[in-house]
Amino acid sequence: MLDPQAHGLLKLMLEYAVPAVNTQTPREARQAYLSRKGFSQPEPIDVAHVQDHAVNLGARELRVRQYRPEVIAPSHPGQMDAMAGALLYFHGGGWTIGDIETHDVLCRALCAGAGCAVFSVDYRLGPEAPFPAAYEDAIAAFEWLHERAQDHTFGVDPKRIAVGGDSAGGNLAAAVCLGLKERAHKPSFQLLIYPATDMHCTHPSHAKNGKGYLLTREAIEWFRHNYVPDASDYDDWRASPLLAKNHEGLPPAFVLLAGYDPLHDEGLAYANKLSKAGVSVRVVNFERQIHGFVTMGRILDEANTAVDLCVSVLKAALQKGS
Repeated sequence: MLDPQAHGLLKLMLEYAVPAVNTQTPREARQAYLSRKGFSQPEPIDVAHVQDHAVNLGARELRVRQYRPEVIAPSHPGQMDAMAGALLYFHGGGWTIGDIETHDVLCRALCAGAGCAVFSVDYRLGPEAPFPAAYEDAIAAFEWLHERAQDHTFGVDPKRIAVGGDSAGGNLAAAVCLGLKERAHKPSFQLLIYPATDMHCTHPSHAKNGKGYLLTREAIEWFRHNYVPDASDYDDWRASPLLAKNHEGLPPAFVLLAGYDPLHDEGLAYANKLSKAGVSVRVVNFERQIHGFVTMGRILDEANTAVDLCVSVLKAALQKGS
């Protein structure tokens, strides 16, 4: 059964004829996504410190926003007294929409609840910057954060840096873990919220849930074309983490799914593949929910339950350095 609150949201969107994302230009869709924030998201939680950083990548800069649950006073220039666990977060939005602002409320909640530093990444979007641009930015962001952790700039423990994200962001988090798994420094944990894991989009839930539950098959095709316009790249594990040849040695994972989500089956398939590879995985399916529900805590009660669960899992993972 679909959650009655989710049903009410979908009905309201039909009544107000909210334009489908795939009928808009990327710029229009980005603005609409940001505008809906005030309607669907809870009030932002206060945290002790928020700061935007411009990461120098040579010809361009990558914006990363830092959240801290408490102010850490430096013992002397360039060093911090405390070593915190951290989450490097990649926002959702089909690699086309979304940014640091659309996921500010969620990142604040994760920071305050888990008591960890959170670094939210404003990676490049398609179609202006197609695959593998977002993946490259995600890797660069992890490398930057790890370097800053090693030199104690942020007071972050380099051995306790988790990665996470929702939807397209979950895809990037999973791909980062694959891309870094052979290196000495790699993520300690992965928080995957209804992740996209297979660009072929042929799992049964795409047909079952691809109409009438907010994220449609047409929207998915629009997002996919914007990010991966060349179908020959669908088999690349950087775009489709599920299709990587080897998932052994990846960090422990928590995979959160939604029962009425077109991405449900590929998310579950990824969790199963991790388990078969010997990776510690926990899976929770909010069977009454739709794709994208986690950020809708103002109108969906189960969204707040899901965020609380993510907080609990993340806090435990970073405390023990999983």
